[in-house]
Amino acid sequence: MEFICLGKVRDTHGIKGEIKILSDFEKKNLVFKKGFHIYLGEEKEEQIINSYRFHKIYDMITLEGIDNIDKVLKYKGKKVFIKKSDLKLDKNDYLLTDLVDCKIVSNNKDYGVVREVINNKGRILLYIEKDKYYYIPLVDEFIKEVRLDEKVIEAERVEEFYEI
Repeated sequence: MEFICLGKVRDTHGIKGEIKILSDFEKKNLVFKKGFHIYLGEEKEEQIINSYRFHKIYDMITLEGIDNIDKVLKYKGKKVFIKKSDLKLDKNDYLLTDLVDCKIVSNNKDYGVVREVINNKGRILLYIEKDKYYYIPLVDEFIKEVRLDEKVIEAERVEEFYEI
């Protein structure tokens, strides 16, 4: 069973047990909704989201059966996880973390492997490594096809970044 880190509990809010989560997860609309199961801390304590709202930079949730600040203080500073299988992604849909370890190919030439996906203030960059390292923006202009079953990303104009 594969768990994905959704973010971290930063604090509580109010006396009714609302939790502030700081998250940059790309598919929040699939997760932050009533009835979705989350797992808190390294021990992965299962909880169910009762309510959700967005406030400033935080995803604010309450948990089923918890309506008191004293019961959620123990989660402060803990990571929030979800099960990847709970996301129910479409066949051609993927998470950014799925791109790690994919080979970058352009015109049948291997340009290396994605080692990390970086969210740089709304711009997604693929950190590629072969005999040197470089970055490619994750935009349709450069990325033409992602074949996760083969762990291959078909790209164009990679040499413009590779030569840097």
